[in-house]
This record gives sequence, structure tokens and C-alpha cells, in this order.
Amino acid sequence: MRDRTAIQWQHFDFWLLGAVALLVIFGITMIRSAIAGNIELQELNLVGRQLIFAVVGFIVILIIASIDYRLWASISRMMYISTVLILAVLFVVGSALFGSARWFDTGVILIQPSELAKIVLIIVLADFFARHKEEIHEMKWVIRSLLMTMGIVIWIVLQPNLSTAIVMVVLWFALLWASGLRLKHLLLFIGIGILLPFVSYPFLVDYQQNRIRNFLFPDPEARHGEIYNIQQALISIGSGGWLGQGYGQGAQVQLRFLKVRHSDFIFSAMAHEFGFVGTILVMAILLFVIYRCLRAARLARDTFGALISYGVATLIAFQVVVNVGVNLNLLPATGVTLPLISYGGSSLLSILVGIGLVESIILRHKTLEF
Repeated sequence: MRDRTAIQWQHFDFWLLGAVALLVIFGITMIRSAIAGNIELQELNLVGRQLIFAVVGFIVILIIASIDYRLWASISRMMYISTVLILAVLFVVGSALFGSARWFDTGVILIQPSELAKIVLIIVLADFFARHKEEIHEMKWVIRSLLMTMGIVIWIVLQPNLSTAIVMVVLWFALLWASGLRLKHLLLFIGIGILLPFVSYPFLVDYQQNRIRNFLFPDPEARHGEIYNIQQALISIGSGGWLGQGYGQGAQVQLRFLKVRHSDFIFSAMAHEFGFVGTILVMAILLFVIYRCLRAARLARDTFGALISYGVATLIAFQVVVNVGVNLNLLPATGVTLPLISYGGSSLLSILVGIGLVESIILRHKTLEF
């Protein structure tokens, strides 16, 4: 028994863990540079908070990796119900007490349940599709999976938190496609996806509509307001050049022209200080993390494990694409963070939980046949 445990840990993906650790350390370093000189942010001890979440997150990786990932399938229904209840309570209590329905304020840190809900949704959908993989060609099972997803998404939309809701819908579609969605159903959902933005636009709150309008029809004369930070982000990226201004030396960051530079726009801060070369290196490491998750999906011993790994890879990849797209003004402004790098304890912890699940799957992967 002892030898079997030792052999399992020999399969632990240290390359994946090393790449994740490198990105987290770099992220904390970038957050420190981004808030330098800002007394208000420094008093909040954002670097210390992110460091605490990082340490807790890496401990969680080891704990989750040591647990057989198939255990989560047996309690997926309980996890789903608990997540829906927490989000419902957050909507009521958050709106009444905190003025926002996105966070629980513990008095020390803010906890955003919707971030961990992404991982819960991956587990729940992976279990559902694995159990019904022979029936997924029937539309009723596709609709059931969509209704299950919307049971969580609706509470996210009501916060309002449209960006996280979109991430969850993308996770549903990605896992549905990976489960063997028929071509005719695929084309149907692509058509619905194209029409949905036009249909849903009137129901968006004011600031969400403004972001879309400013993206589609920017005012070239505007120097403040909604498009200010997009302009500053583009200036930051462009002025970084090939090698950047140097760590802690970028005027756009240090003189605070670039706003939200420690979270949503940390990519621009990174490009400003480390340039095109530094940014490409960081993106390459993120791509390597995604590749290792996809590798875990290929090696998984069952459909449930493969779908979890694929879901985690999709989560990281989609958030990278959206965050970078916003910073480059290729997409409307959203609140999607750059995984493992942006400030946000709940966001960081959720990704590290996902990495722990992937490691658990790797530890128990099928024996390769030659």
C-alpha cells in the first residue's frame, strides 16, 4: 500500500505546479509595483492579502491532490445545492447590508463565492455529462444541463456580475462540446450565441450598456469617463516597447495614470514595465499551464476526470483571452481577471483549487500502454 502511494506521488505534475508557482510569485511582485506610491491601496495591505491566499491556495492544491477526484462526483449534487443557497443568501444579505451582492465582508477580507462557484460548476457538469455521455445526443439532456447551469448563473446575473456569468456559460458550452455534442446542435447554439447579445442588451444595467456603447462607438475627443482607462492601457502597452520601462519604473503605473492596474489592467502594467518580450514570456507560461491541464484530460482514466481537466483548462484560457482582449481594446471592458496574476484572493484560490483537481487526476491517471 505504501509503495502504491509513493508511485502515485511520482506522477505528480511538478512542471504544472512549478509554472503555477512562478506565475503567482510574479503576480504578487507586479501587484507590489502597481500599488507603489498609492498610500490608500498600501494601507489595505493588498500584497500581504494576496500572499496569504497564495500560501493557503498551495496548501489546498496538495490537500485536493491527495483526495481521489472521484469522491467529488458522489457529492456533486450537495455541492450544487449548497452553492445555489450561498449565492441566494449573498444576493439578499449583500444587497441589504453591503450595497453589493458580490462579496461577503468578513471584516478582514472580502470573499467572492461566484469565483469558487466556477469550480463547483465544472465538477457538477463533468459528473452530469459523464453519467449521460451515451444520451448527450438527445436534446432533452442538453436542455437539462443548461437549466442546471442557469440555476447558478441566474444568481450571478442578479448581483450583477455579467462577466462571471458569461464565463460560466462558456464552461457549460465547452464541456457540452467535449462530451460529444452533435453538429446540428452545435450550429444551433452558435446561432443562439450570436443573437443573444442583441436580445439581452435592453436588459443590461446602465454601466454594462455604457461599456458596450463606448467599445462600439468610442468618442475620439473623450479624455475622461468610461474610455479613460482603455486609453491609458493602450498608452501603457505601447510605451513599454520591446523590453519595457523596468520594474517599478513605468510612469503610467507609478504616476497612477493607469487605473485598476493591480487587477483588471495588470496586463497593461506588465507590458509597460517588462515590454513585449516580458509579456510574451508570461503568456507562454500561462499557455504551458493550459497545455498541462489538457494533457491531464488526455491521460485521465475516466470521462469525469477528463472533463474536469478540460473545464479547468477552458476556465484559464477563456479568462486570459478576455482579460488580454480588454486591455488591447479588442473586447468591451469586463471584470475578468488575468488568472494567477491579477489581484483577487477568491479568484486566485478558485484557480488553485482547479489546479489541485488536475493534479489529483494526474496522480490517478490510466496506465500508458506501449
